[in-house]
Parts: sequence; structure tokens; C-alpha cells
Amino acid sequence: EMANVTAVLEFKLLGFSSNPYCQIFLFLVVMVIYILTILENILIILVVTLEPKLHSPMFRFLQNLSFLEVCYTTTIVPKMLSNLLAKRKSISFSGCMAQLYCFISLGATECYLLAAMAYDRFLAVCQPLQYGVVMTDKSYMRLAVASWVTGVFTGFLPCLMISRLHYCSYNVIDHFFCDVSPLLKLSCSDTTVTEAVIFMISLLVLSSCFLLTLVSYFLLILTILKIPSASGKRVTFSTCSSHLMVVTIYYSTTIFMYVRLTYNLSSDLSKAVAVLYTMVTPLLNPVIYSLRNKAFKKALEKTL
Repeated sequence: EMANVTAVLEFKLLGFSSNPYCQIFLFLVVMVIYILTILENILIILVVTLEPKLHSPMFRFLQNLSFLEVCYTTTIVPKMLSNLLAKRKSISFSGCMAQLYCFISLGATECYLLAAMAYDRFLAVCQPLQYGVVMTDKSYMRLAVASWVTGVFTGFLPCLMISRLHYCSYNVIDHFFCDVSPLLKLSCSDTTVTEAVIFMISLLVLSSCFLLTLVSYFLLILTILKIPSASGKRVTFSTCSSHLMVVTIYYSTTIFMYVRLTYNLSSDLSKAVAVLYTMVTPLLNPVIYSLRNKAFKKALEKTL
């Protein structure tokens, strides 16, 4: 059976539409989203760097998240933009695997960072007297480095197993980037073991980080409810609500996509959900964090 298997040197990405006018429109929309995303996140990095009052663990974690969003969108969007205008919408096999690895690693790193940020907010609200002792600069640095290093290693095994699958002469990926689901569906090998391993890794990473975040916010909300004044409850919760919004958007889409035993989701639904966590979430994160934080807005005005 394997005699008919040929080495695939490149994949063709179908993207969203074959209509040239629709592709031009999509190119303009995606380009605007990408430029805004890059500018917003770079602005957050610069403001936190330049303003000494923001040199706290909360804003340092936000700085890490902004840098990650720049890398995350740059992994996918530039190639997507070039394919929207190119007649030959292709990506090399090695380029596809590199994109897949960066996508998985950065996605896992974001989960770890969001969990670390939830822990930071839990300490700040539930244990304010001990916060300065527990969440020191060294503690922040350890959590941030651990998030990045663990994320880098998380992407190795799934990418290695997918790269070792056999791909027959049909090399068309019905997606706008090299994602897990379309590559598994495209392979002519038995993907049972690969799907099981990816499911276990996705379940371990997403569920553990999500549960840690849920527990942190459950304890945090209980603490807020004990505050006697309504204004005190509102002010305290406002410091955490932005992070909760980001967590809800990110985890709801990624868990839906990757914590599944089978990867036979329709291509149109896969693309729609993928747009949310590859383009919409990185665009909204800086807006949610900056516009809902008075300290950051004051620092932004001062920096400008």
C-alpha cells in the first residue's frame, strides 16, 4: 500500500475563497487587523517598559503576553496575506511543520501565562498583605521563564508525530494555515495514535491551566463577596475582569478545537473558530487590558 505514497514537498492552502474580489477584500481586512494587533501590542510593551510605576508583576505578565501575541499572529498572518494575493497558494513541507510547531508552542505558552496571571491576581486580592513577599521579581521571573520554556517543549511531540505521517499525492489543505486538524485529515496514514497523543497533550495543558484559572477566580470571587461596600467590590473586581474576559474567549475556542477525540470538524467551522483565536483574540487583548485599567491609561497619556 505504501508503494503509492509519494514524498510531499509542499502543501496548497485553500484559504477562504477562490473569488479574486473576495480575496482582495479579505487581504485588506486581515492586513488592517494585523497592523492594529502589532501596533497595540508593541505599544503595551513600550509603555510598560518606559513607565516605572508599571514595573509590577501584573504588568510584566501583560508585557509577556503582548510579546507572545506579536509572535503568535506573525506565525500565521503574513503567510496568509501573501497567499491571498498569490496565484500559487502554497507552503513548503518544512515551512508547514515550522508554522505548526510555532503555533502549538506559542498557544501552550499563552495558556501557561494566563494561568500565571490568574495566580498573580489571586494573590493580590486574596492575600494582599503577603503579595509583596510571595510575588517578588524573582517569583515573577520564574513563572514567566517556566511558561516560555514549557511552551517550547510542549510543541515538540505533536509536531514530530504529524511530520512523520505519510501524505499521499493529494496535498491540498482546506485551511488558511497548517493546523492540526486539516493535516491529520490529509494524511493517508493511520492517525489513531497521533490523535490520541495530541488529545492527551491538549487535555493536559488546556484543562490543567483552565482549572487552575477557575480555582483562582472562584477563590477570588469569594473574597470579593466578603467586601462590605458595593463600590469596594466593583473596584476590586474591575482589576480582574479584563483578565477573566480574555481567559473566557481564549479557552472556549481552543478547548472546543483541540480537546476532542476526533478531528473531523467541518472545514468552514474550523476556519471560523481559528479566526477567533489567531486574529480576533490577539487584537482584543490589548484593548481589553489597557482600556479597562486606569493605571495603564495614565501611563499611556504620560508616555505619549
